[in-house]
Amino acid sequence: MVSTGDLRKGIAIELDGELWQVLDYHHIKMGRGSAQVRIKLRNVKKGQTIERSFQAGEKWPRAWLDRRSIQYLYRDGDDFHFMDAESFEQFSLSAEQLDDSVSFLKEGMTLDRVNYEGETIGVELPVTVDLVVTQTEPGFAGDTQTGARKQATLETGHVVMVPLFVDAGDTIRVDTRTGEYQTRV
Repeated sequence: MVSTGDLRKGIAIELDGELWQVLDYHHIKMGRGSAQVRIKLRNVKKGQTIERSFQAGEKWPRAWLDRRSIQYLYRDGDDFHFMDAESFEQFSLSAEQLDDSVSFLKEGMTLDRVNYEGETIGVELPVTVDLVVTQTEPGFAGDTQTGARKQATLETGHVVMVPLFVDAGDTIRVDTRTGEYQTRV
């Protein structure tokens, strides 16, 4: 069981018969009365986001998610094909199931398959990925005082803002949680 005092970002709980992941939480102490906890939750299967308030001390069943190492193989239309690193079983997930992860998938990369009660609910990417810039405008000298940025299209099709010194063909590191540029590799 998970109580309001045990809440952390990323924990999965069962609420109203569905699987929810905690995105954010705030402990609120009123002048009178008991404390409350305001939680921002995302439905893992449907992708819906809600915000609910609970009394401090309330408990929910903790949902245990199984994570297994997998390798991304290739894309076929809207289907993405993977292979389990232990059993070598191949399976596919749709772009809808993968959601925003599609922007960072690179052939041959290793990531985690997240299962709940034997059903795949998504994948968990590494914190950063290194991707090649396929298209960007040339940077101009003298624009660096303001920390100017320009758009760059990556090999996966994801568009990110990068500093002016980054050119097409460069490899950059991107944070998969925010989708932002970190450094040139």
